[in-house]
Amino acid sequence: MVVYGRNAVREALRGRRAASVSEVLLAAAGLARESWLEGVPHRVVDAVEIERACGSPEHQGVCATLNEFPYVGAAELLGDGAFILALDEVQDPQNLGAICRTAECVGVSGVVICERRAVGVTPAVCRASAGAVEHLRIARVRNLADFLAAAKRAGCWCYGAAVDERAIAYDVPDYGGAAVLVLGAEGQGLRPRVAASCDQLVMLPLRGRIASLNVSAAGAVLLYRMLQSRSSP
Repeated sequence: MVVYGRNAVREALRGRRAASVSEVLLAAAGLARESWLEGVPHRVVDAVEIERACGSPEHQGVCATLNEFPYVGAAELLGDGAFILALDEVQDPQNLGAICRTAECVGVSGVVICERRAVGVTPAVCRASAGAVEHLRIARVRNLADFLAAAKRAGCWCYGAAVDERAIAYDVPDYGGAAVLVLGAEGQGLRPRVAASCDQLVMLPLRGRIASLNVSAAGAVLLYRMLQSRSSP
Protein backbone atom coordinates (compact mmCIF):
# COMPACT_ATOMS: atom_id res chain seq x y z
CA MET A 1 0.00 0.00 0.00
CA VAL A 2 1.17 3.54 -0.77
CA VAL A 3 0.10 6.03 1.92
CA TYR A 4 0.25 9.73 1.11
CA GLY A 5 -0.11 13.04 2.93
CA ARG A 6 2.15 14.33 5.70
CA ASN A 7 -0.03 13.37 8.64
CA ALA A 8 -0.84 9.95 7.23
CA VAL A 9 2.82 9.14 6.58
CA ARG A 10 3.98 10.53 9.92
CA GLU A 11 1.47 8.41 11.84
CA ALA A 12 2.33 5.35 9.76
CA LEU A 13 5.92 5.80 10.94
CA ARG A 14 4.69 5.97 14.54
CA GLY A 15 2.14 3.14 14.33
CA ARG A 16 2.23 -0.63 14.13
CA ARG A 17 3.10 -0.63 10.41
CA ALA A 18 6.29 1.40 10.96
CA ALA A 19 8.60 -1.57 10.49
CA SER A 20 7.06 -2.32 7.09
CA VAL A 21 7.83 1.11 5.56
CA SER A 22 10.25 0.39 2.72
CA GLU A 23 10.70 3.88 1.35
CA VAL A 24 9.44 7.44 1.67
CA LEU A 25 9.33 9.71 -1.36
CA LEU A 26 9.66 13.46 -0.81
CA ALA A 27 9.00 16.32 -3.21
CA ALA A 28 11.38 18.70 -1.42
CA ALA A 29 14.72 18.16 0.29
CA GLY A 30 13.57 20.35 3.17
CA LEU A 31 11.02 17.75 4.19
CA ALA A 32 13.85 15.34 5.03
CA ARG A 33 14.70 17.53 8.04
CA GLU A 34 11.41 16.65 9.72
CA SER A 35 12.17 14.82 12.99
CA TRP A 36 9.69 12.03 12.22
CA LEU A 37 11.74 11.06 9.15
CA GLU A 38 14.95 10.52 11.10
CA GLY A 39 16.50 7.17 10.21
CA VAL A 40 13.81 6.39 7.62
CA PRO A 41 14.92 5.50 4.05
CA HIS A 42 13.80 8.31 1.77
CA ARG A 43 14.34 9.79 -1.66
CA VAL A 44 13.75 13.28 -3.05
CA VAL A 45 11.90 13.05 -6.36
CA ASP A 46 9.72 15.16 -8.60
CA ALA A 47 6.15 15.75 -7.39
CA VAL A 48 4.91 14.09 -10.57
CA GLU A 49 6.59 10.86 -9.52
CA ILE A 50 4.91 11.02 -6.12
CA GLU A 51 1.52 11.56 -7.74
CA ARG A 52 2.19 8.64 -10.05
CA ALA A 53 3.16 6.43 -7.11
CA CYS A 54 0.13 7.22 -4.94
CA GLY A 55 -2.44 7.97 -7.65
CA SER A 56 -3.59 11.25 -6.10
CA PRO A 57 -2.62 14.93 -6.34
CA GLU A 58 -3.43 15.29 -2.60
CA HIS A 59 -0.05 13.94 -1.49
CA GLN A 60 1.36 17.15 0.11
CA GLY A 61 4.77 16.25 -1.22
CA VAL A 62 5.20 12.94 0.59
CA CYS A 63 4.21 9.29 0.26
CA ALA A 64 5.39 5.99 1.72
CA THR A 65 5.24 2.36 0.66
CA LEU A 66 4.26 -0.07 3.42
CA ASN A 67 2.32 -3.25 4.12
CA GLU A 68 -1.44 -3.57 3.69
CA PHE A 69 -3.55 -2.49 6.65
CA PRO A 70 -3.65 -5.17 9.41
CA TYR A 71 -7.27 -5.81 10.34
CA VAL A 72 -8.01 -7.59 13.61
CA GLY A 73 -10.63 -10.17 14.51
CA ALA A 74 -13.90 -8.68 15.73
CA ALA A 75 -13.86 -10.86 18.86
CA GLU A 76 -10.66 -9.10 19.96
CA LEU A 77 -12.63 -5.89 20.44
CA LEU A 78 -15.11 -7.33 22.91
CA GLY A 79 -14.50 -7.36 26.64
CA ASP A 80 -14.89 -5.37 29.84
CA GLY A 81 -15.15 -1.66 29.18
CA ALA A 82 -15.40 -2.07 25.40
CA PHE A 83 -16.16 1.18 23.57
CA ILE A 84 -16.76 0.22 19.94
CA LEU A 85 -17.82 2.13 16.86
CA ALA A 86 -19.63 -0.01 14.25
CA LEU A 87 -20.35 1.30 10.75
CA ASP A 88 -23.12 -0.14 8.59
CA GLU A 89 -21.96 -0.08 4.95
CA VAL A 90 -20.28 3.34 5.00
CA GLN A 91 -18.91 3.73 1.48
CA ASP A 92 -17.29 7.15 1.29
CA PRO A 93 -13.53 7.18 2.08
CA GLN A 94 -13.68 10.75 3.38
CA ASN A 95 -16.47 9.84 5.81
CA LEU A 96 -14.72 6.72 7.04
CA GLY A 97 -11.47 8.63 7.51
CA ALA A 98 -13.16 11.50 9.35
CA ILE A 99 -15.07 9.11 11.63
CA CYS A 100 -11.91 7.14 12.40
CA ARG A 101 -10.08 10.36 13.28
CA THR A 102 -12.77 11.25 15.81
CA ALA A 103 -12.93 7.67 17.10
CA GLU A 104 -9.20 7.63 17.79
CA CYS A 105 -9.37 11.02 19.53
CA VAL A 106 -12.11 9.87 21.93
CA GLY A 107 -10.25 6.63 22.67
CA VAL A 108 -12.53 3.93 21.27
CA SER A 109 -11.31 0.40 21.79
CA GLY A 110 -12.05 -0.55 18.19
CA VAL A 111 -13.94 0.09 14.96
CA VAL A 112 -16.02 -2.48 13.05
CA ILE A 113 -16.76 -2.10 9.34
CA CYS A 114 -18.53 -4.32 6.81
CA GLU A 115 -16.66 -6.53 4.36
CA ARG A 116 -19.16 -5.95 1.55
CA ARG A 117 -20.73 -2.80 0.13
CA ALA A 118 -18.43 -0.69 2.28
CA VAL A 119 -15.07 1.00 1.94
CA GLY A 120 -12.07 -0.56 3.67
CA VAL A 121 -8.92 1.14 4.93
CA THR A 122 -7.52 2.55 1.68
CA PRO A 123 -4.80 5.18 1.15
CA ALA A 124 -7.55 7.81 0.77
CA VAL A 125 -9.02 6.75 4.13
CA CYS A 126 -5.57 6.92 5.75
CA ARG A 127 -5.15 10.49 4.55
CA ALA A 128 -8.68 11.56 5.48
CA SER A 129 -8.13 10.18 8.99
CA ALA A 130 -4.88 12.19 9.33
CA GLY A 131 -3.20 8.87 10.08
CA ALA A 132 -5.55 7.96 12.94
CA VAL A 133 -6.21 4.51 11.45
CA GLU A 134 -2.60 3.58 12.25
CA HIS A 135 -3.50 3.64 15.94
CA LEU A 136 -6.92 1.99 15.75
CA ARG A 137 -7.91 -1.66 15.92
CA ILE A 138 -10.28 -2.11 12.97
CA ALA A 139 -12.20 -5.31 12.23
CA ARG A 140 -14.15 -6.29 9.14
CA VAL A 141 -17.26 -8.49 9.50
CA ARG A 142 -19.44 -10.26 6.98
CA ASN A 143 -22.64 -9.67 8.91
CA LEU A 144 -22.93 -6.64 11.19
CA ALA A 145 -26.17 -7.82 12.83
CA ASP A 146 -24.43 -11.06 13.85
CA PHE A 147 -21.55 -9.04 15.33
CA LEU A 148 -24.01 -6.97 17.37
CA ALA A 149 -25.59 -10.17 18.68
CA ALA A 150 -22.14 -11.38 19.74
CA ALA A 151 -21.41 -8.01 21.34
CA LYS A 152 -24.60 -8.21 23.39
CA ARG A 153 -23.71 -11.73 24.54
CA ALA A 154 -20.36 -10.30 25.67
CA GLY A 155 -22.14 -7.71 27.80
CA CYS A 156 -22.19 -4.70 25.46
CA TRP A 157 -25.17 -2.39 25.09
CA CYS A 158 -25.71 -1.43 21.46
CA TYR A 159 -26.88 2.06 20.49
CA GLY A 160 -27.94 2.78 16.92
CA ALA A 161 -28.15 6.29 15.50
CA ALA A 162 -31.38 6.69 13.53
CA VAL A 163 -34.14 9.14 12.69
CA ASP A 164 -36.89 6.81 13.83
CA GLU A 165 -40.07 6.99 15.91
CA ARG A 166 -38.56 4.40 18.25
CA ALA A 167 -35.47 6.56 18.90
CA ILE A 168 -34.92 8.56 22.07
CA ALA A 169 -32.91 11.78 22.44
CA TYR A 170 -29.19 11.16 22.19
CA ASP A 171 -28.49 12.74 25.60
CA VAL A 172 -30.86 10.49 27.58
CA PRO A 173 -28.78 7.26 27.88
CA ASP A 174 -25.82 7.23 30.29
CA TYR A 175 -23.67 5.13 27.89
CA GLY A 176 -21.84 3.58 30.81
CA GLY A 177 -20.21 0.16 30.69
CA ALA A 178 -19.34 -1.76 27.55
CA ALA A 179 -21.04 -0.08 24.59
CA VAL A 180 -21.27 -0.15 20.80
CA LEU A 181 -22.32 2.87 18.75
CA VAL A 182 -23.74 1.92 15.35
CA LEU A 183 -23.87 4.45 12.51
CA GLY A 184 -25.60 3.89 9.19
CA ALA A 185 -24.50 4.49 5.63
CA GLU A 186 -24.76 7.74 3.75
CA GLY A 187 -28.35 8.26 2.64
CA GLN A 188 -29.92 4.99 3.74
CA GLY A 189 -28.98 4.97 7.42
CA LEU A 190 -29.14 1.73 9.37
CA ARG A 191 -30.49 -1.30 7.56
CA PRO A 192 -33.64 -2.75 9.21
CA ARG A 193 -31.99 -5.88 10.61
CA VAL A 194 -29.07 -3.87 11.99
CA ALA A 195 -31.45 -1.35 13.60
CA ALA A 196 -33.47 -4.22 15.09
CA SER A 197 -30.27 -5.68 16.55
CA CYS A 198 -29.61 -2.54 18.59
CA ASP A 199 -30.76 -2.33 22.21
CA GLN A 200 -31.65 1.33 21.82
CA LEU A 201 -31.98 3.79 18.95
CA VAL A 202 -30.88 7.37 19.60
CA MET A 203 -31.54 10.51 17.60
CA LEU A 204 -29.92 13.94 17.30
CA PRO A 205 -32.25 16.97 17.21
CA LEU A 206 -32.67 18.56 13.80
CA ARG A 207 -33.96 22.13 14.06
CA GLY A 208 -33.15 23.37 10.57
CA ARG A 209 -34.49 22.57 7.13
CA ILE A 210 -31.97 19.84 6.28
CA ALA A 211 -33.27 16.35 7.00
CA SER A 212 -30.07 14.77 8.28
CA LEU A 213 -26.44 15.25 9.30
CA ASN A 214 -23.45 13.89 7.46
CA VAL A 215 -22.55 10.53 9.04
CA SER A 216 -19.12 11.75 10.14
CA ALA A 217 -20.63 14.86 11.77
CA ALA A 218 -23.30 12.82 13.55
CA GLY A 219 -20.66 10.34 14.65
CA ALA A 220 -18.52 13.10 16.15
CA VAL A 221 -21.41 14.46 18.22
CA LEU A 222 -22.45 11.04 19.49
CA LEU A 223 -18.93 9.80 20.25
CA TYR A 224 -18.13 12.86 22.31
CA ARG A 225 -21.47 12.59 24.13
CA MET A 226 -20.60 9.00 24.96
CA LEU A 227 -17.11 10.02 26.09
CA GLN A 228 -18.57 12.73 28.33
CA SER A 229 -21.00 10.26 29.88
CA ARG A 230 -18.39 7.53 30.32
CA SER A 231 -15.95 9.99 31.94
CA SER A 232 -18.44 11.19 34.55
CA PRO A 233 -18.29 9.72 38.08
